[in-house]
Amino acid sequence: MTPNIVVAALYKFVSLPDYLALREPLLQTLLDHDIKGTLLLAEEGINGTVSGTRAGIDALLAWFKLDARFADIDHKESYCDEQPFYRTKVKLKKEIVTLGVPGVDPNQQVGTYIEPQDWNALISDPEVLLIDTRNDYEVAIGTFDGAIDPRTKSFREFPEYIKAHFDPSKHKKVAMFCTGGIRCEKASSYMLGQGFEEVYHLKGGILKYLEEVPQAETKWRGDCFVFDNRVTVRHDLSEGDYDQCHACRNPISIEDRQSEHYAAGISCPHCWDTLSEKTRTSARERQRQIEIAKARNLPHPIGYNYKALES
Repeated sequence: MTPNIVVAALYKFVSLPDYLALREPLLQTLLDHDIKGTLLLAEEGINGTVSGTRAGIDALLAWFKLDARFADIDHKESYCDEQPFYRTKVKLKKEIVTLGVPGVDPNQQVGTYIEPQDWNALISDPEVLLIDTRNDYEVAIGTFDGAIDPRTKSFREFPEYIKAHFDPSKHKKVAMFCTGGIRCEKASSYMLGQGFEEVYHLKGGILKYLEEVPQAETKWRGDCFVFDNRVTVRHDLSEGDYDQCHACRNPISIEDRQSEHYAAGISCPHCWDTLSEKTRTSARERQRQIEIAKARNLPHPIGYNYKALES
């Protein structure tokens, strides 16, 4: 059977001086077609992942095409059996991916896009410095052969990492990648501004690479972390075996879930000894509410009145 939910990751850096006014019509379009997930709007563009039926996602893409600025919006799809999101949101932001460095604008300058089918050849060049621009917990799940892990906790740490470890006069060729293409697009703009001459990034990100490059030819190792309830996807874009700890948000493997330190929704081997009592109490309460909702065949409690469930 073909999975009936389409998961669409999309973004575009484009000048949107009217982004405030775009929020309501975009949100209404999502609601009208029962699409869930989150989209971010900022003056620099749009970013997010949403999910719905084939007809619903097609309707959203048709809505984008009505505005010339979104006609060629970057868009990647995968599929799953159940809705991977619980809510529908359109958020207004200062940046659609937060680097925190004023003046970095991919609408003004950006690195050279490399198509997925050309990526293997580029990163096989010994002169190319290959950097994974994602956060440490994402890299731990999977990455490309030979990629450098900056061990960042957030994208805001990336500029300082580059300044501390790399020199434009020594590192002549730099290639970067991320999940869907947006983070490394902004990173490439930043690095060009820092004087790096040849800066490349994977067009469409890891997800597009997994979609287009046969597994027999892959230089990808492991799963790819995704920001929805699937947690990870395999090379064939099917749902992986990882879960996610609701206390620390780290992905957790089958082995992690066998640990004595794992408690569903409350703690895992990554956080059991570092959680504050406040966080631990909150996690216990959240898990209790989820179990109440499941037992009563009610919607997932996020966004609902939990006290009402117990009345």
